[in-house]
Amino acid sequence: MCMVKVDDEENDGVLVPPANFSMVEDGIFRSGFPEPSNFGFLETLNLRSIIYLCPEAYPQENMDFVDAHNIKLFQFGIEGKTDSSSTSIPSYTVTEALKVLIDVRNHPVLIHCKRGKHRTGCLVGCFRKLQTWCLSSVFEEYKRFAGVKWRANDLRFIETFEVMCLRQCLYRIIYQYQGYGSNKRRLLYGEEGIQKPKIKSI
Repeated sequence: MCMVKVDDEENDGVLVPPANFSMVEDGIFRSGFPEPSNFGFLETLNLRSIIYLCPEAYPQENMDFVDAHNIKLFQFGIEGKTDSSSTSIPSYTVTEALKVLIDVRNHPVLIHCKRGKHRTGCLVGCFRKLQTWCLSSVFEEYKRFAGVKWRANDLRFIETFEVMCLRQCLYRIIYQYQGYGSNKRRLLYGEEGIQKPKIKSI
């Protein structure tokens, strides 16, 4: 649960997080679409990047906020689906989004779609598979954020998503725990002379 800071003098001191906001890992956050009323809260995260999972153009007021705080915006236009939709989430797009997500140069990073439930849940679920979480835990986390509107198609996508191809195309990037503070999970390149993947906005 997110703590809200309140100024004792004025209500203007209230910091309001976006809907469905939560920390995924140290330096990685998820939420629904940020509204202008959430900008004060987002400032406290000191974001370097935002991963936006909708095809619609980013609203101008959100772009102004991103520009003013020197935040990189990575947009991956995944269409919203229904549980009866025959069109699946594109694996390639999720793979590209994961490349951005696990690059610590982009942290702190916020992942969001419209509600922070389905598209965000799928990306986080695939990230959890990369972390070698068991599927039952991945599904429980997805359903916790999706609520009664969880989708069987999303769970099938997460289950069948192949993380090995991601590991290969990231040139043997590996996770290692650092021995300071909160055991922050970070990424290190497996070899010093290896070519690093190029990350760019979509």
